[in-house]
Amino acid sequence: MVNLYLHFIRRVSINWIGRLGVILTTSSFITFVCLEILRLGGIMTNAYIGLITYLTFPTLFIAGLLLIPLAWWIQKRREHRSIQELAGERFDADDLVPRPMGSRLVLTISGLTFINIVFMTGASFRTLQFMDSATFCGTACHRVMNPEWTTYQVSPHARVKCVECHVGEGIEALIDSKLSGARQMLMLIFDAYNRPIHTPVKELRPARETCEKCHWPEKFYGRRMDVFEHFRPDETSTPFYTTLNLKIDTGREANHSGIHWHIAAVNEVRYTSVDDERKTMIWVDVRRPDGSYHRYTNRHVVMNHSGMQTPLSGRSTDVRVMDCVDCHNRATHIYEDPENAVDRRLALEQVDRTLPYIKREMLHALTINYSDNETARKGIENHIHGFYRNSYPHLIESQLPAIDEAVRVAREIYDTHVHHTMDLTWNTYPSFNHHQRNTGCFRCHNENVIDSGGNAIAFDCTACHSILAYESETPLHFVGEPDPKDPEFPMHRMLRDEFLGLL
Repeated sequence: MVNLYLHFIRRVSINWIGRLGVILTTSSFITFVCLEILRLGGIMTNAYIGLITYLTFPTLFIAGLLLIPLAWWIQKRREHRSIQELAGERFDADDLVPRPMGSRLVLTISGLTFINIVFMTGASFRTLQFMDSATFCGTACHRVMNPEWTTYQVSPHARVKCVECHVGEGIEALIDSKLSGARQMLMLIFDAYNRPIHTPVKELRPARETCEKCHWPEKFYGRRMDVFEHFRPDETSTPFYTTLNLKIDTGREANHSGIHWHIAAVNEVRYTSVDDERKTMIWVDVRRPDGSYHRYTNRHVVMNHSGMQTPLSGRSTDVRVMDCVDCHNRATHIYEDPENAVDRRLALEQVDRTLPYIKREMLHALTINYSDNETARKGIENHIHGFYRNSYPHLIESQLPAIDEAVRVAREIYDTHVHHTMDLTWNTYPSFNHHQRNTGCFRCHNENVIDSGGNAIAFDCTACHSILAYESETPLHFVGEPDPKDPEFPMHRMLRDEFLGLL
């Protein structure tokens, strides 16, 4: 078999172009097979090797195959002879003798063509599989995608492939994603991408095709309690709590509805926003039971943006029907506020809270304006070590492991959330899933978004959650019996009664 192949490639290499084609085809085929064996054996798992294996070598293989007939065509024009005459000169007479199944040359070409088809089919399948992997998405364009890759690996969706949310199902979605990927590759080559990259609010697949494959809207019922533990910037990093009993129903039960009412199948909320950024609403429509819409208009936008380009009428092409990602816009690539990030690590006991002023000093170290990530890593260590060396020198020896661990955690927080090469710093990507430090829910639920009668969309605190504690010393502060002597007595009693359903 080997001798037959060697005999064939010597004859088919009609000139230097043909020889180049044979070299490219043969070497890329052998290299691809060897690298694939190493990958299947778990010996080689690097994403860049995968990029070369599944993109470069199949491309070289096809290029080599195209060069061989091109070489024969060039030789034909140069010598003014037919392909049959050239073949008769290059191959033995026995190779060209007609047989019932075809000449030996025809059989050889047919056999190699079949092998080529099998190889390209397998290579194409493996290429698609590789390009659908999270490793490819996160590491192939390391500089650009490193922020998203870093946050993805520590997210609630770390076991969900990128393509399951960003691509969706079906041939049309696959083709669109590959065309978009080709455009992004060109932007990477010519250094034409945005820094930081824009959130793909327009390109995301509808949530009903992605999120709802796992998160079943009909099963959003009842309530869920969330306890948020925070720490004061004092010497003992004293904890305090905000506890919310979230009303997550989708439909109306007992004359009330919950947060997921907005995306229930029987309801529809649509809106337009300034510059289509989904941050400042222009108007909001709520569908009535009879199918008509009740409109709320942002009077602040009308008064202050009369000359803006974004259309204000319902005929706008930027009208969007509300779905999951309008609130859960950072469901995977989560960028925390620096104070929340420190509080969460303290609550998880990743940092020793007995270290004096550890909350304050970690937060200070994280929010210094550094020039790059390497400078930040050194600066964080110098700041925390310097504080304890100057203010608590006796702890440098006795608590050094705990201090070093605090430095490590602070560095990890910084490297996850701040990426100087992409101009990404604290709070570049806000989350709309709350309204702690940004508009979030209050993009629509505020006194400026009103209907024709001057009525605003409800923005009462207890519309979406019962408040069981608010910056309180205990997680269930407002559940207990209120003290009439307490200045917070009226609020305490109201919040307790609202939670118990007594109002």
